[in-house]
Amino acid sequence: MSGERTPLITSGVCELCMWFVVGHAGLLQGLLMVVVAYIIISLTILSICAISTNGAIQGGGAYFMISRSLGPEFGGSIGLMFFLAKVFACGEYVLGLVEAILDVFGSDSVQVLPQGYWYTVLYSSVVLLLCLLVCLVGAHIYSRTAFVILLVVTISLLSIFISSVAVKPRDFVITHKGSGNQTLRYNASYTGFSATTLRNNLGSGYSLDYSTNSVMSFATVFAVMFTSCTGIMAGANMSGELKTPSVSIPKGTIVAVLYTFTVYVLLFILVSATCDRTLLIQDYGFLQRINIWPPFVTVGIYCASLSAAMCAMIGASRILHALALDQLFGLPLAPAAITSSSGNPWVAVLYTWGLAQCVVFAGELNAVASLVTVFYLLAYAAVDLACLALEWASAPNFRPTFQLFSWHTCLLGILSCLVMMFVINPVYSSGSVVLLLLLLLFLHYRSPTSSWGYISQALIFHQVRKYLLMLDVRKEHVKFWRPQVLLMVANPRSSCQLILFVNQLKKGGLYVLGHVQLGDLDSLPSDPVQQQYNFWLSLVDKLGVKAFVDLTLSQSVRQGTQHLLRITGLGGMKPNTLILGFYDSCTPEDFFLQDTAFCDSSIGQSKVGEYNFGVDLPSLQAHFPPVRHVESPRWLSPEEYVGIISDAIKMNKNVCLGRYFFQLEGEGKDSKVDGSERTIDVWPLNLLQPGSRDYQDVCSLFLLQMACVLNMSNKWRHARMRIFLNVATESSDQGWVVNEETFRELLRKLRIRASIKIVPWDLVVQQHAQQDMEYSPEKTQPLSEGFLSAVNSMLMENSSQAAVRFLYLPRPPAHHTQAQQYISQLESVTNGLGPTLLIHGVTPVTYTDL
Repeated sequence: MSGERTPLITSGVCELCMWFVVGHAGLLQGLLMVVVAYIIISLTILSICAISTNGAIQGGGAYFMISRSLGPEFGGSIGLMFFLAKVFACGEYVLGLVEAILDVFGSDSVQVLPQGYWYTVLYSSVVLLLCLLVCLVGAHIYSRTAFVILLVVTISLLSIFISSVAVKPRDFVITHKGSGNQTLRYNASYTGFSATTLRNNLGSGYSLDYSTNSVMSFATVFAVMFTSCTGIMAGANMSGELKTPSVSIPKGTIVAVLYTFTVYVLLFILVSATCDRTLLIQDYGFLQRINIWPPFVTVGIYCASLSAAMCAMIGASRILHALALDQLFGLPLAPAAITSSSGNPWVAVLYTWGLAQCVVFAGELNAVASLVTVFYLLAYAAVDLACLALEWASAPNFRPTFQLFSWHTCLLGILSCLVMMFVINPVYSSGSVVLLLLLLLFLHYRSPTSSWGYISQALIFHQVRKYLLMLDVRKEHVKFWRPQVLLMVANPRSSCQLILFVNQLKKGGLYVLGHVQLGDLDSLPSDPVQQQYNFWLSLVDKLGVKAFVDLTLSQSVRQGTQHLLRITGLGGMKPNTLILGFYDSCTPEDFFLQDTAFCDSSIGQSKVGEYNFGVDLPSLQAHFPPVRHVESPRWLSPEEYVGIISDAIKMNKNVCLGRYFFQLEGEGKDSKVDGSERTIDVWPLNLLQPGSRDYQDVCSLFLLQMACVLNMSNKWRHARMRIFLNVATESSDQGWVVNEETFRELLRKLRIRASIKIVPWDLVVQQHAQQDMEYSPEKTQPLSEGFLSAVNSMLMENSSQAAVRFLYLPRPPAHHTQAQQYISQLESVTNGLGPTLLIHGVTPVTYTDL
């Protein structure tokens, strides 16, 4: 658009763009545009009022509302874009004012001010300096100045209404320069109130716009119309200067919108009934011709433009000040946080003035006008989104005193703002969305975690609760089974490798780190467990595992483990597998002294944007005691340890015991161990029952399934799986050959890729002193030391180079007096093997049908 129409649109004086709309669209379509435009902005106003009445609003207006609702990433991105839009708008308004001044004092008839690019920059800089001085003094001076300007504009409006009655009909000759320096003449008339004129102006008459030489349409005229309605957040941006923002913002915004809507409708009707279409289309500044005192209109334009420029400057400075206080963009904006003794952010004002001055140097800004409106609409859509998120989250603390809204109005507000963006300018709209996404990514990786509360957490809670209720345990099916693990951890310093390993074993299922603190709540002033959660969650973050944490206080580890097995999880997400560390007296290694994430050299070196929730690395190290030279579990007896295993089996939970996992390599986040060099060895036979030949019982199949699950994980998908079949080759019958073929067929049906290794164990079986080889569940079969040593030697001979081994865990003895013997047998068999997982499965987990 040319400079002749700039003051009409950018000044913010509603009566000046009406002629353009009515001239092209007619009264009926013009009123339709007004109604639609105000419905759209009213939906956003409802959201503004709801958020502003839900708590204390500080400085920053729209940015504060969005960031405190949607988080720093979204709020910072929209806030910066809204700030830039305000800066461009300030430059627009100043240039519009200067062009309006030059139209009067720089015309051929009144040549007072010389014209030219540098003169325009000079006049604009003077006006911008005046705005700067007012904003530097403070918001109280601005508010007084704005009130005086409101009075002047109101008088200007009244003069228009009075002139429509007082001024007699008259004719005009309007001239424009056409192509080839031709002079185009148009005869136009001001008829006064006339039914004929009103009837002629009812319908549309889209034609050539003399200022742009382009044919207008409903979309282009509506875009211009909507652009003049995008000042609804002018008051909200002053939230830091208001005594009671929760009262002033809704009241002031609603009154302002009603006031401007009324003026729009009255002026539409007025000009439609008094001016013919030629006058409306060919002279956008004809009001000065038909006013009882033409300077009324001129002064109104000047005051409105000056007010809009000051409003944009002070609003932008408050947004910038809020961004600086939140430290989202670091050092470049840090000085903008400085304020005067009275609280005026004068450095932010200087920032805004400097950028607006750069905008003024650009001169012609009509092409950027659409971008400013698009940025405004994006901010409005974000406010609607913030209100929608708060409403959908159903948080008890979201109870605004303003109740005239619902999620329907919020959603309609978002959609209408997005549609209007692309109606006004599809290219700028697409670009603004891309810019928003880039800023979101930047702030996501750069900005610190805030303490404002996360709406995402409330929404996730709301959705998770809904889907947990839909997860019906009665509809579980074996073909969709997955491990849901409760890993009991005594001291993470010696268990981190096991924690990392189980993280690979969960296959998208539930993973919970459990810990029992010994104590009696009756003898304690408060629950000591509650203060420990942050340390354990920080440990989970440091290790990078996808696990929950559940802690309990109990007088014994066995009782506490029972508590966790019963109450951990919700609905269909409850542990089905218990994993314990092995009960022995070996000296574990301190993982905190080995991993770079925990070692002393990294203390105090936190990543940019990392937030530790009050737990720094020294505090984390101090909370978990160092591993002693020999860490024997004095707080846990062998009987109690075996009792935990028995309890889990009685509760229909699968049980796994992990030994030597502190020797496992390649499980850390930054590990570069090549998975193809590792092997997973599986021994599906119960090695402590020499007479056993059943490879297809529930426990053996569970063991195969767990090994397969590990082989499917990211870090183990290239590892080679080997399955060892123990056979008696000296037997007269060749049944072991048939068993091998049967087992191969089973692997094929289960879609398990593994190589089968035949291991003769006749010599091992011969070491067994007893002749009766039948296993009795009620009584643990006594096994000779020679037999246990032979089994260990067989495992060492075949699996010494494996990365991890899966062994069959026999059912524990029924009587607690045999607990020590049971543990000793397991210790002898696995002695010196390296990372080993002893597994006892009680639930069917394999499925061969589709």
